[in-house]
Amino acid sequence: MERILVINPGSTSTKIAVFDDDLQVMAETIRHPLDELKEYSWVMDQFAYRMDCINTALEKHGIHKGSLTCVMARGGLLPPVPSGAFRINQDMIDYFMAAKVNVHISNLACVLADAIARPLGIPAMVYDPVAVDELDDISRITGMPELPKKSRGHVLNSRAMARKCAEERLHKGLDECTIIVLHIGGGCSAWLLRNGRCIDCYSDDDAGFAPERCGRLQAMDLAMLCYSGKYTKEEMSRYIRGNSGLKAYLGTSDGREVEAMIANGDERAHMLYDAMALSHAKGIAELAAAVNGRVDSIVVTGGLAHSKLFTDMLIPRVEWIAPVEVMAGEFEMEALAAGGLRVLRGEEQAHEFIWNR
Repeated sequence: MERILVINPGSTSTKIAVFDDDLQVMAETIRHPLDELKEYSWVMDQFAYRMDCINTALEKHGIHKGSLTCVMARGGLLPPVPSGAFRINQDMIDYFMAAKVNVHISNLACVLADAIARPLGIPAMVYDPVAVDELDDISRITGMPELPKKSRGHVLNSRAMARKCAEERLHKGLDECTIIVLHIGGGCSAWLLRNGRCIDCYSDDDAGFAPERCGRLQAMDLAMLCYSGKYTKEEMSRYIRGNSGLKAYLGTSDGREVEAMIANGDERAHMLYDAMALSHAKGIAELAAAVNGRVDSIVVTGGLAHSKLFTDMLIPRVEWIAPVEVMAGEFEMEALAAGGLRVLRGEEQAHEFIWNR
């Protein structure tokens, strides 16, 4: 039996879980008050603080570190890498320790995992980090050479749900299927996976809009707004990613509140919800075009996939492409554990990260 510790730090929380093979035996979300975090100017400065929190949680649940056989961590902002597992090595740690810009709290995860795993002599890995980039060359090309398409979004959860769909619904391996995955919560991303590779995608600012994301906009109008003097660079960044979408129109990004408005007869809220579904249907159809419409299945996942009202608006617009499977929620912890388990069982080979200094 393998006992796998999973570490997934967020901006104000650290999620940890322990799996015995594929069975989760403990889980806790450790909350970090802002007044405790404000003293840290750099994410790596939080190492000792977060490690103490993890140790306390493991002790509380009676999990002895000596019983672990592997530690899996959420992958941080590495340079572009292929999908799958990467062993945490000194190059990876050095890369994150050297990062002073484009820093994300997930960068800290591999350092935490290594500090636990190294003294025990057990492997530590990341899986499907946020930097996964397997786009086909043709998919990167835009009308502006300075702005090629970038691979970014919820790749960990999206690939996990594609794998689940392939194995449980299509009864095939992921490497035998072509699947489109829409992940939608506060933000969103859509992925085209062919033979296990993420060959094309849409992020939260170039396809459908989401509860807190702007989606695709007409470029000239956006440029004019940016230079209008109405917003600073920082304000515009927060508007595009955090304060746009449903929140900009209705003052809330909570789908339950929007649905309550609709239930009370708010026709504007209903139209906006429907428009959001339409915007994602268009994105899914565009991704299907990249494989000439030959798609085995479409998966809808993320928090908003719990909304039957939303999925009922979306599915009729795309089910002509392929059958649609709703897999609501986020399964990052399970995905990390499952990825590690496949490596430990010899079903996958882990990559070695090399930092080209």
